[in-house]
Amino acid sequence: MKLGIGIGWRPEIADAVEALPGIDWVEAVAENICADHLPASLERLRERGVTVVPHGVALGLGGADRPDPARLAGLAARAALLGAPLVTEHIAFVRAGGPLTASPSLEAGHLLPVPRTWDALEVLCENVRIAQDSLPVPLALENIAALISWPDEELTEGQFLAELVERTGVRLLIDVANLHTNHVNRGEDPATALDELPVEAIAYVHVAGGVEKDGVWHDTHAHPVTRPVLDVLSELRSRVDPPGVLLERDDDFPPAGELAGELTAIRRTLAEAAAAGAAPRRRPGVPEEPPTRRAGDRDRTAVAQTALLSSLVAGTPAPEGFDRRRLEVQSRALAAKRADVIAKVAPELPEILGDGYRKAFLAYARNRPMSGGYRRDALGFAEHLLITGRPADEAARRRLTRWWRERSGPRPPRRGTRLVHAARAALLGK
Repeated sequence: MKLGIGIGWRPEIADAVEALPGIDWVEAVAENICADHLPASLERLRERGVTVVPHGVALGLGGADRPDPARLAGLAARAALLGAPLVTEHIAFVRAGGPLTASPSLEAGHLLPVPRTWDALEVLCENVRIAQDSLPVPLALENIAALISWPDEELTEGQFLAELVERTGVRLLIDVANLHTNHVNRGEDPATALDELPVEAIAYVHVAGGVEKDGVWHDTHAHPVTRPVLDVLSELRSRVDPPGVLLERDDDFPPAGELAGELTAIRRTLAEAAAAGAAPRRRPGVPEEPPTRRAGDRDRTAVAQTALLSSLVAGTPAPEGFDRRRLEVQSRALAAKRADVIAKVAPELPEILGDGYRKAFLAYARNRPMSGGYRRDALGFAEHLLITGRPADEAARRRLTRWWRERSGPRPPRRGTRLVHAARAALLGK
């Protein structure tokens, strides 16, 4: 299906998206849409004939657990509600722990890379087949950006994706900004990755902005698209004419004129690459799979992912073979993202705490992993503050107590909650 040029629909820029000229389709984060009714803006776009594709972020198909049937049902319901031609998700894990490792469940609140190993590929392929059987439309999966690399990987990104497509028939959503991110952070050549990809499986392409700090590229989706990212888009277009290309922006939204300018730059890049003609292409072979497969792919994947996530969000020792400096960068980034999301989910908290909100939340998050989603995380943060007698300002503490009572229970947490938190900390080895 030919999608054309699109933009990520977000509530903050809904009016601008509706007014932008030349928009053929939009993509909406699936988890931000109710399963039984659409925002008025999306309804108006659909009435105009604009295709809307739901983009999931919470399935964690690269995780050791099999996909949650309820999450799959929710994604299927949104696809049906939107009349979408396909749905998309990520090649990532977003949670770990739980029954497979007999340890507390941990939430990353972020997309984390799976190891490019035969074990991880086997688990991913089974999870993808389960998802495909549960969805009413085709599924496409996105390559993610990463700050960290797994030790002892057996496949390159392109080889891993090629094997995934070969085994499952899944489509690909190629994010050229993520290819650039992995070039800066992991030394991976985007052109080589594109050579190894089955480009005929591409459903559409993402283009997004980011920023480099201290030699690390942060895929922020909150900065303008850079020339190196457009260069990767040009490389891709020299190999294939993608059915769709979409501009993503998730924060620090610019005026509509700037969004229009970025879309113009994308169109110009595609046109110039098409005029230049096809680039020579090679398809390196895939390393031969080990002749004997060991049982226990899920168990090994579960242990490895739990150890990594626990290091990132609970302060446990870094697993062997990882770059500890990069793990620290990723850990700080995860905590900062939690703080940003909590400020949106519970805007009363930064209002009550003022300038001290961020410092207090980052201190709280340093060794208190998220285990029940962002709303539960906001309540846990408030509980922690009240247990420790904060904020110091009495009026602010009363406001925080009222906020907590309205959402959690009749009284602020006392000794019983302290004991629960102590037990939870002991389980995490803190």
